[in-house]
Amino acid sequence: MVKKKFYITTAIDYVNARPHIGHAMEKVIADALARWNRLLGKDVWYLTGTDENAQKNAQAAEEAGMSTKKFVDQNSRIFIELCKKLNLSNNDFIRTTEQRHVKVAKEIFKKVYDKGEIYKGKYEGYYCTGCESFITEKDLVDGKCPEHNKKPNFMSEDAYFFKLSKYKNKIIKFVDNYIVPESKKNEILSRLKNEELRDLCVSRTNLDWGIDSPIDKNFKIYVWFDALLNYYSGASGNWPADIHVIGKGINWFHSVIWPGILMAADIKLPKKLLVHGYLNIKGKKMSKSLGNVIDPIELVDKYGVDAVRYSLLKASVFEDSDYSEEILVERNNNELADKLGNLVSRVGALAEKNGIQKTTNKLLKRLKLKDIEKKFESYEIDKAINEIFAFVDICNEYVQSRKPWETKDKKVLYELVDSIKAIAILLSPVIPSTCEKIAKDFGFKIDYKEIKKPLVVRKIKKPEILFKKINLSLLEKEKPLKKRKLGKKEEVEGVKDMSTIQYDDFAKLELKVGTIKKVEDIPDADKLYKLEVDTGEKRVIVAGIKKNYSKEDLKGKQIVVICNLEPRKLRGIESNGMLLAAVDKDNVVLISPEKKIKQGSKVQ
Repeated sequence: MVKKKFYITTAIDYVNARPHIGHAMEKVIADALARWNRLLGKDVWYLTGTDENAQKNAQAAEEAGMSTKKFVDQNSRIFIELCKKLNLSNNDFIRTTEQRHVKVAKEIFKKVYDKGEIYKGKYEGYYCTGCESFITEKDLVDGKCPEHNKKPNFMSEDAYFFKLSKYKNKIIKFVDNYIVPESKKNEILSRLKNEELRDLCVSRTNLDWGIDSPIDKNFKIYVWFDALLNYYSGASGNWPADIHVIGKGINWFHSVIWPGILMAADIKLPKKLLVHGYLNIKGKKMSKSLGNVIDPIELVDKYGVDAVRYSLLKASVFEDSDYSEEILVERNNNELADKLGNLVSRVGALAEKNGIQKTTNKLLKRLKLKDIEKKFESYEIDKAINEIFAFVDICNEYVQSRKPWETKDKKVLYELVDSIKAIAILLSPVIPSTCEKIAKDFGFKIDYKEIKKPLVVRKIKKPEILFKKINLSLLEKEKPLKKRKLGKKEEVEGVKDMSTIQYDDFAKLELKVGTIKKVEDIPDADKLYKLEVDTGEKRVIVAGIKKNYSKEDLKGKQIVVICNLEPRKLRGIESNGMLLAAVDKDNVVLISPEKKIKQGSKVQ
């Protein structure tokens, strides 16, 4: 059976500066959609790349004292590195200076010219180098380009024009079923219906950098005519594209100019355009001049790829969202570590210790699979994640209510492991490397069909900690985030200690009164005792209190025990719990009930 094809692209990035977090967001949105469609069994082609023929690249190279070719070669490698750092599953990375692209750009330009759709004239007007775009005076805000907040240059030169106005009605009809979301579609339709659509200047003169025009050696091809064609030159037999993923700032180019070019060249049109919002820093657009640009490569090196991917994909796809390191840390700690990581760790440890027994997984019926599918299909990745984590919460509640650490119920553990299988498969487009680890330890394949198949019973291996808590204090709102190194101690200018936990977090601790029944030395351990403690059930605890208590002091003593910690091996002994104690330098005092009370009594 031939697989259904799915072709997805991102915008190609200018290489005049290092990539910022907005570039990373767009790429992981496209990657999550690519991985989702692979999960469904489709033959996916995912293309990203760099836009290298722009005038702004030549200007940046001149400022750097380098040849433009050397400059774009050097900087494009950083964008390729970003793709690897983000664990993208892209099939190809296209550079618009590559011969395969230059050849296609010239051929299509010539084809449109030969059809009589390109003519020579004179251009007079404003040009924004930042946008690499001609801009009308009415579009200016206080005389500046609204996208880059800079005054455009006024130009007057001979030029070649594409008869874009000829295709206005066809474009209006096409756009109506092309752009997602509705709000971005309406912006384009309003502009098309209420404004004149001018013919497009598709050439530049007096430039040394760019693709030579195939019809006049004195001109270069206008960069947007060239750049948009990367989706076609890099399609590798997969055209038309199922979806282009772009930022809202270049909606017009992809909604009007791009289909116009394709119509003139008699090339099939793409199916969908996903226009995403921007990431803002404390409500402000990212800007090098404001010094609030976040480097995604540094972020991945500091926090790990899946924490970064998850934090970006939890942002709203269609609307602008605030983003910062604090938001990343909050999502890592509260969702990835506390919810997903805690569930997998606890269930894995109990399943490794007690085993699992096949049964009907009634818990899985509470997973809203159809809703999750609909969210992915409508590109609402953030909402799909919310639905998956709603099921993670259900599973954590199930652990608490069924208490498998007490009951040793293998069927309950089977239900939980089977549910974690579904969670990992569904989250694999979002945090792929983490989900692969879970699949390896729990013994299943990352395959959509496996969700509804009963888990094959096998020996479960407890996974390593999936997400470590990041100890990063919240910054005062008035203070900017300063560059910091993570270590045992963090010194950050403007930090206010606001390290608090929610009541619900505290309520997760299961504290019980226990009676110490037996105390043993551990060979070659100066500080450790092996204790047998009765908390309503017998458990072994390894405690570092040898220098503070004799065996005689401890035997028969009632203490308070944290009972729902995951087991840890110390000196080859599995320790199941921890004693509560007050500590003042070397002085350690165990916390005990004021009066004798039945062991197993809850401490609240």
